[in-house]
Amino acid sequence: MQPAWFIGLMTGTVLDGMIDVAAIRTDGHDIIEFGNWTLAPYGREICATLEQAVQAALAWQFGSADPALFASAETSLTTAQAQAVADFMIAAGLRKEDVAAIGFHGQTVLHRAPDTVRYGDTRQLGDGPQMAHALGIDVVYDFRRGDMRAGGQGAPLSASYHDALLRRIDAGCDTAVLNLGGVANITWRDNSGELHAFDTGPANAPINDWIRRHNAGEMDRDGTLAQQGTVDEARLKRLLNHPYLSAPYPKSLDRYGFLADMADGLSLEDGAATLTAFTAAAVGRGLHRLPLRPSRLIVCGGGRKNPSLMAALAERVDAEIVSAEAVGWRGDAVEAECFAYLAARRLAGLPISFPKTTGVPYPMVGGVIARHQHAADGETLTC
Repeated sequence: MQPAWFIGLMTGTVLDGMIDVAAIRTDGHDIIEFGNWTLAPYGREICATLEQAVQAALAWQFGSADPALFASAETSLTTAQAQAVADFMIAAGLRKEDVAAIGFHGQTVLHRAPDTVRYGDTRQLGDGPQMAHALGIDVVYDFRRGDMRAGGQGAPLSASYHDALLRRIDAGCDTAVLNLGGVANITWRDNSGELHAFDTGPANAPINDWIRRHNAGEMDRDGTLAQQGTVDEARLKRLLNHPYLSAPYPKSLDRYGFLADMADGLSLEDGAATLTAFTAAAVGRGLHRLPLRPSRLIVCGGGRKNPSLMAALAERVDAEIVSAEAVGWRGDAVEAECFAYLAARRLAGLPISFPKTTGVPYPMVGGVIARHQHAADGETLTC
């Protein structure tokens, strides 16, 4: 496939009210050029609807019928993200004919990893055909479900894009990528070129929930509360005995796999410090699972902006900790760029899931293509 422009969209499980939008030019293998990127805010009403949808999903647990709220939330979310793309393209000077496809992840409201008796399942809200019609551009969406129907974890899907980033800076097997979103996941390439990836444990989600529970804001901004607290080392030691941390990969987590109540009974500050230390120490445990322990971690995702979390990684992980920006990456854009890249791989027929990333039996192409129809004038958004 010839290189082309792709636009990626991502909204994380931390529900921060932002739509990540980024463009890259790629052939599905190499990153040819980084384009514009932006963070577009949702309206308050949509944020509230998504929070309600997550709570409905937690009660639903993949029951027989979708909660009634899902349909309206999906329509509202898709409309908002389509408008964010249209605005982005105007600002970037991109025309519809310049863009090969949109990579539309949607909003994860529930993720259940497979176990010994059943396949896993996942639910993202996002209507690919609706977006394709609104924009007049092909959309690739529903990236995870096919993987899980083949027995995979459905996550993490970022390994092939992280690999492209690592190849771009000529990094070897001494370097891994750590993404700190709602959960933490790691990508590493061995000497043979095989990709390894898995969720190491929680990241921002339980810390944010702890802060919200105490009406102290939406997050531990600048890690201030954790800096003021003291880690409960005895509790941390107990938390690190959680069976997930010692389980072999491939493995994945739901955003609610580890909860803020791990810090129950502690002060606001000590709880923030302990949850932050747990995230870092779980990363360290995760590195032990790899055949060869990398000596450098390049950190992307929102967690890299938390100085307390970065300091905890430096203290509790036996590796050099480097922010994405230090190697020329755009730390806030990586996840959206990833789904632009995965859309390109879908069009090129290249795999996005691998045996040692999600646990599928063989490398698998993923994502569903929604082809745009040639609509009458006025039926698509102005881009």
